[in-house]
Amino acid sequence: MKAVRFSRFGGPEVLELVDLIDPHAGQGQVRIAVRAAGVNTSDWKKRQGLMDEELPQTLGYEAAGIVDEIGDGVTGVAVGDRVFGFSDDGIAQAELAVLTHFAPVPKSLGFSDAAALPVALETATRALDQLGFAATLLVNGASGSVGSAVVQLAVARGSRVIGTASPANHEYLRSLGAEPVVYGERLVDRVRALGPVDRALDVAGGGVLPELIELTGSADHVVTIADFAGAQQCGVRFSRGDSGRALHVLDEIGALIETGGFQVPAVQSFALADVAAAHRLGERGGVRGKIVLVTG
Repeated sequence: MKAVRFSRFGGPEVLELVDLIDPHAGQGQVRIAVRAAGVNTSDWKKRQGLMDEELPQTLGYEAAGIVDEIGDGVTGVAVGDRVFGFSDDGIAQAELAVLTHFAPVPKSLGFSDAAALPVALETATRALDQLGFAATLLVNGASGSVGSAVVQLAVARGSRVIGTASPANHEYLRSLGAEPVVYGERLVDRVRALGPVDRALDVAGGGVLPELIELTGSADHVVTIADFAGAQQCGVRFSRGDSGRALHVLDEIGALIETGGFQVPAVQSFALADVAAAHRLGERGGVRGKIVLVTG
């Protein structure tokens, strides 16, 4: 099969499409013919050598496609079914991928939309689960793929949501059910003008944890997924997948999508062979929604 790989660290030019041995579904797994795979910030961090030291490396932890092989112990799915989910071995940006955690693609979605969901959904749900119910939740960095998932999932849980974003994204946040505020200096004053906040989630970093603690009254009421150093300094919980993953959301999101309670982020698609261009776009920043790679 063809798969994205790099054998040295560097810019997007180090990415190449190579031939790898076809994987096979093991116990509790399915193999899919990949139709689309998500691209995430961690991809270019890996490519730059900021996360893993070993070489070569493959990329991709989320994908959607058609089941073509079923491992032992798997029930409720058949060859030919459309599914989306996680590739735990990190080889989803490929023609074939083995999924360990998966669910049916919601009926109203295409493969590209489905491939845009797993990482953002799991990250958002995990952080919300760790925070506990918020009467009013402040989301720092609410307009990106994870932030917009947080907003919608929190609204579905019954929270009032205030979200920070640039003015250009305020109408978008309103469409998701959030009350937007501009990030930056005097954030505390702007949020307090909207009323009290009892929980806060930092999606974007930027050194705002002291302000979030001030607004919520306690470091225990704040979670960050973006500021590891700040979390250590401020006593805030840093949410990471190795402390337990919120995989239940894969099975739950379909009903919310089909009833109109969740808008899938806008998707920008690139051919698998154009992965370098996808990285260049993502690294420039300012992309609303999700970048995906499509096969075929």
